[in-house]
Amino acid sequence: MDSTSGFAATYGRSPDVVWSAPGRANLIGEHTDYNDGFVLPFAITERTTVAAARRDDDRLSVTTSAFPGTGRMRLAAIAPGAVRGWAGYPLGVAWALAQAHPVPDCPGADLYVDSSVPAGGGLSSSAALEMAVAGALASLWGLDLSVPELALAGQRAENEVVGAPTGIMDQYASLLGQPDAAVFLDCRTRKTRIVPLRLARAGLALVLADTGERHAHAAGGYAARRASCEKAARLLGVPALRDLSAADLPRAEAELDGETFRRVRHVVTEDDRVLATVAALEAGAMETVGQHLTASHRSMRDDYEITTPALDLAVDTALAAGALGARMTGGGFGGSTITLIDERQVPVLRTALAAAFAAAGFTQPHVTTVTPGAGAHKEA
Repeated sequence: MDSTSGFAATYGRSPDVVWSAPGRANLIGEHTDYNDGFVLPFAITERTTVAAARRDDDRLSVTTSAFPGTGRMRLAAIAPGAVRGWAGYPLGVAWALAQAHPVPDCPGADLYVDSSVPAGGGLSSSAALEMAVAGALASLWGLDLSVPELALAGQRAENEVVGAPTGIMDQYASLLGQPDAAVFLDCRTRKTRIVPLRLARAGLALVLADTGERHAHAAGGYAARRASCEKAARLLGVPALRDLSAADLPRAEAELDGETFRRVRHVVTEDDRVLATVAALEAGAMETVGQHLTASHRSMRDDYEITTPALDLAVDTALAAGALGARMTGGGFGGSTITLIDERQVPVLRTALAAAFAAAGFTQPHVTTVTPGAGAHKEA
């Protein structure tokens, strides 16, 4: 059931507006966003769609095809700590928009959510939901909002209402994605640039392998990594780890404990890898792009320690199957890998992954060729 028919079946009327927003895969640049660094994500074709209509009161009602039940709350009652479960994302967006912008006297709305973005798979189903809701509510409330304003509403919802200390990358990717292109984002200045990928011209494909392992960003691992980075920046006397370069790593190693230093080394070298990947893409040096992807995974495995045995196996298997490069994508502790490979070798990769996961006793991964797609927009 799509969002429009789902809305009609749930609320007994037609929606006033329908918005959709994509999930995203991150080509490279992991855990650099909340360190004011650089990222290179792209929107995917899997999307979340939100159908919405006005109410004549101040109550927000949200229903989804993914879970039973309906979340209901007055706009004035939404606050950090007041909402639990998945409804924290859409209701949190409503709260964030109302905190930053004037809303109508009767701001109530009914919303119905339908999504093809896998939850918890490292493809930012949360940002897809946030940006689709933000677009729908902005339309209902007559708010003419910029990309930064929409993105910030999603981040505030996730940080303050849901309690996940995520950065701004996912929302920008969901808003700004374009077909066959990635979004280069400077997370400090919020400046963006579209970087063409030219995959078909090069005869290459991007393949996602969803391990089936699920993470929760509000859980301790992600928050601990962010806290470690903030601690390191304070101890090293810089505003953020973005302000360090490779030349600063010897000093960092001398002044920090071993674990904190490894976290710093990942972020500093990952920023360098993002810049180098953008340069390689612009030069058409796809083998170099692949080398940076693989180096990124090794850094996340050894220095940031956010991979899992299943993610490592997927990367190792992809490289053995002839991939140009492969890495974990997303926040870590589960989720998906992304592989850059000759499009003719995709069937070989599928077979190799199935055999490797079976031999290891892991649940079979869900393997798909991912296509960079368009960003958030109004559907109806």
